[in-house]
Amino acid sequence: MTIFAKTGKGYEEVAARSDLLTPRQRRVLIMVDGRRSVDELREMLPADDLQHTLGMLEEEGLIVLAGVRKNPGGAWRPPPLQGLPSITAFRPLPEPPNPDELEKARNFIINSLRSFSGHYAHLDVIEQACAAATHEELRRLLGPWLHALMQTRDGKRRAEELRAQLLKVI
Repeated sequence: MTIFAKTGKGYEEVAARSDLLTPRQRRVLIMVDGRRSVDELREMLPADDLQHTLGMLEEEGLIVLAGVRKNPGGAWRPPPLQGLPSITAFRPLPEPPNPDELEKARNFIINSLRSFSGHYAHLDVIEQACAAATHEELRRLLGPWLHALMQTRDGKRRAEELRAQLLKVI
């Protein structure tokens, strides 16, 4: 079981209450305490996007991997010296980047938004996906894309599955 802790920047964010985080993201940040595992947080904060939220907080430098625990209630141990991969780590891109994979990722974003939200919803994300020339540009759309999916009942139910599928090609 993975355990996260707030960084100095995370504590500053909690104290400062800037408008950088959504209320949900702020609530998750507050609940991260260096003792609770991700599974325990999931029980306290039921939602399909917890993994994405934790990944975003980690990427923003607000939380850091504090350790892992073998079993509930057991002692935790620090992460290995080489660290663990980020829970939202993008796969390494091949050199040179594969244009077919870029097109697959673009189509996946566009088609999934249209399937779950309709043809005229979230046009800003769809337009940005159409205009994206690199994987990095598409990767910046992961958050807005997931947020758009989470606004629908079916998208919310399948968010983690769809996110995992997108991460394979993005």
